[in-house]
Amino acid sequence: MAFRPLGDRVLVKRVEEESKTKGGIIIPDSAKEKPQEGEVVSVGPGGRDEDGKHVAMDLKAGDRILFGKWSGTEVKIDGDDLIIMKESDVLGVLS
Repeated sequence: MAFRPLGDRVLVKRVEEESKTKGGIIIPDSAKEKPQEGEVVSVGPGGRDEDGKHVAMDLKAGDRILFGKWSGTEVKIDGDDLIIMKESDVLGVLS
């Protein structure tokens, strides 16, 4: 992929939720909500603070993250549905 986020932005691929519950009930696509969990594909170089000093990113490619339901901008790159969002839109990293 030839895309590199700028500044403090990250490129995220949503992690698809299970289509079946633990009890065995199959959830149709029309009833599913968009997952709020994803995997970081790539990160920008970081932002600048008020003094102009470089602030490094806390995230790295491969991190599994949680983000808000309405965070970021959905884009399609090389046929993949991805999200571009600011690092501040990320709620946390799953370990």
